[in-house]
Amino acid sequence: MPAARGQQTIFEKSDGLKTATYFQVIDYYKILSKRSDKIKVTERGMTDAGYPLHLILVDESKTFDPAKWHSAGKVVIMINNGIHPGEPDGIDASMMLTRDIINGKVKLPSNVVLGIIAVYNIGGALNRFQLTRINQNGPEQYGFRGNAQNLDLNRDFTKNDSKNARSFAEIFHWLNPDIFIDNHVSDGADYQPVMTLISTQYEKLGGKLGQWMKNDFDPELYKIMKGFHWDMVPYVNVEGSDPSKGYSMFYDSPRYSTGYAALFQTLAYMPETHMLKAYKERVMSTYDLICAIIQNASAKARELIQQRKNAIAEVMKQKDFPLRWVLDTSRYDLIDFKGYSAGKKASGLSGLNVLFYDHSKPYEKEIKFFDYYKETDRVTKPAAYIIPQGWWAVTDLLKLNQVKMRRFTKDTILSVTSYHITDLKSMPFAYEKHHKNSQVKYDTGVEVIHVLKGDYYIPTGQAADRFLVEMLEPKGDDSYFAWNFFDAILQEKEYFSDYRWNDMATEYLNSNPELKKEFDSRLQSDSSFAKSLRQQLAFIYERSPYFEAAYKRYPVYRVDKALSKL
Repeated sequence: MPAARGQQTIFEKSDGLKTATYFQVIDYYKILSKRSDKIKVTERGMTDAGYPLHLILVDESKTFDPAKWHSAGKVVIMINNGIHPGEPDGIDASMMLTRDIINGKVKLPSNVVLGIIAVYNIGGALNRFQLTRINQNGPEQYGFRGNAQNLDLNRDFTKNDSKNARSFAEIFHWLNPDIFIDNHVSDGADYQPVMTLISTQYEKLGGKLGQWMKNDFDPELYKIMKGFHWDMVPYVNVEGSDPSKGYSMFYDSPRYSTGYAALFQTLAYMPETHMLKAYKERVMSTYDLICAIIQNASAKARELIQQRKNAIAEVMKQKDFPLRWVLDTSRYDLIDFKGYSAGKKASGLSGLNVLFYDHSKPYEKEIKFFDYYKETDRVTKPAAYIIPQGWWAVTDLLKLNQVKMRRFTKDTILSVTSYHITDLKSMPFAYEKHHKNSQVKYDTGVEVIHVLKGDYYIPTGQAADRFLVEMLEPKGDDSYFAWNFFDAILQEKEYFSDYRWNDMATEYLNSNPELKKEFDSRLQSDSSFAKSLRQQLAFIYERSPYFEAAYKRYPVYRVDKALSKL
């Protein structure tokens, strides 16, 4: 039965043409909470826009306590809406679903609870437009992709530049979700299905849990959606090309919500409705997908919870971890795909050709879906990491993500394994407020350091190990080093004056035969070096005990044997 008029959303009142404003969304949930004690509207942390995030808890038992949910064997599903407010499908779908649950139209299983972020990117939601999403078919008005700092929040899950992301992390770890859903709208190719889906990369999720998701949970999810009359396919990961030739699974590194969730052994999904379909279809397919995930989670609750518990225990014992992944082009699965024949036509601008999809020529066939990845840059986790307290921006984020750590109670001399950065590539242009570092190379060595009282000792063997390793190892795709948190070490702070260092350098060189041999060889082989006194002095300086040890020394140290006392 249709909902009573007073409970209808803006989406329903407009027959699928409009989406609610931020204030209408929050008011709607507050009204629902007054009508039912099965939902609770909470404020959980601030955003860059100056408004708090509203987390909507839906619980038939009226407990509203994640710790009690988990101890009772309930599946906790977290839903994030409006990370890109120009993609509001999930906002409207979640509003209707919450209402239908409390009205009894939809039965929320007793072993499933929901935590819904009503609108995540509030700043973007307040910045409404009609024309900025040229690739998208409706609604009439919508929010903007950038938040109040003009950040894309779906690139901010490890660097945490926004208050939104920091509040999100607190919510995520408070809920400790078994399943995470982040609702989106796609871009790229044209094809027949309304709903496409990103499942977090199975190998990244790892082990038996990743294989269970791929071979058990996901196939049933697609089957349920088929029963709901939606021909859902994996996210069509192509841009400006023909998907009939096959396509690859989306690579969700930890900057993205699904990649971030995987670091904590949470099954994560990013629904991507097709941007050219009518808004009404997109919202209803999102509604049905959430229902499908709830249905599947309820039916497989015991197995899901046990698989996740096992995965967390395995991570705590795991000795080494991959830091990056590359697509395995030798392996693929076949999927049924309904598309439109692609071709070329004159653009009408200059006579050049442009890609187009011919709706008069639909097709259905099996295509290759490359959904296997190979690991690279595998690293053995240490017994512990040590981080000097001066790098508080990093330790604060580790604490935010529930990483357990202790502080040294006194100054200590300690032997550690250290990295010295020898090479890297930095983006020459800004990317989400940063210039990401990549292709990192380093030398490894054992050295004795002076640890100060108050510095951080971070043991491994904890539930956050996967997150900890990927964030602290400099070769991690979205590590703190990759996002420039440690760039201060890449600049020298002390220098020499030629007139002062020249005599000292000469004396030092002559008293070190091996260094002099290397120096003389360089003079013979490098004409630029032979003509530059400054280069020669720098060569000796950098190999002398006067050169600053902190330069390019990565200030996260590895300890191979656990310390019992600090």
